[in-house]
Amino acid sequence: MAKLLNFRNDAKGLPKAHSVAVIGLGRFGESLALELMKSGTQVLGIDVHENNVQSLNGELTQVVRADASSREVLEQLSIHEFDRVVVAVGSHLQSSILCCSLLVSMGIPQIWAKAQDDRHGLILEQLGVHHIVYPEKDMGKRVAHLVRGSMMDYLEVDPGYAMVKMSAPATLHGVKLSDAAVRNKYRVTIAATTNAAGEWQNTDGNTVLSTGDKILVLGSIADTEKFGQLA
Repeated sequence: MAKLLNFRNDAKGLPKAHSVAVIGLGRFGESLALELMKSGTQVLGIDVHENNVQSLNGELTQVVRADASSREVLEQLSIHEFDRVVVAVGSHLQSSILCCSLLVSMGIPQIWAKAQDDRHGLILEQLGVHHIVYPEKDMGKRVAHLVRGSMMDYLEVDPGYAMVKMSAPATLHGVKLSDAAVRNKYRVTIAATTNAAGEWQNTDGNTVLSTGDKILVLGSIADTEKFGQLA
């Protein structure tokens, strides 16, 4: 693939501590980059496709049309000055692997990479990529758990352990959590709940749940699913 380099801004202007480079501005990379911008992080976006670059021109701190599978291009973009780089190129296996290999060899402290499947993820892991994400696979698992029960949102924190948003079961309404003995009976922890204004607050033993309350539950996937089935 021919190298493409088209600077929209000076990439060297990004401070190191609060900046992230996102390579690949497809649906996943674009969503990630925009979310980082919302949180106050400065973002350098890199993509080989002109349409992707043009669509984010003015939306990110800086956006560049470039072939990130070239060491020369990465050096011109001062990628080595970034603490965190995300490789969101998942569908083009060769480009993803080559780009990640270059980043590892350049000593980037934190590399996040999107994997298309388990085989792709294994290769990235063997290269030394620090964090590997599986957007399609993870989303499928998340939706499956939402469909199965009364969960309103679901996040698998670690294999087998989840944080779940759900409605407070009716069986707990009007009962102090210390009296309900949720941990002993259901092996889960109710970590937070909404107040009358709909704002989240941490729970304690004196917390009393009511109809319409939403709760944040921590526990194993199996236990949180069972807890979510309570009437």
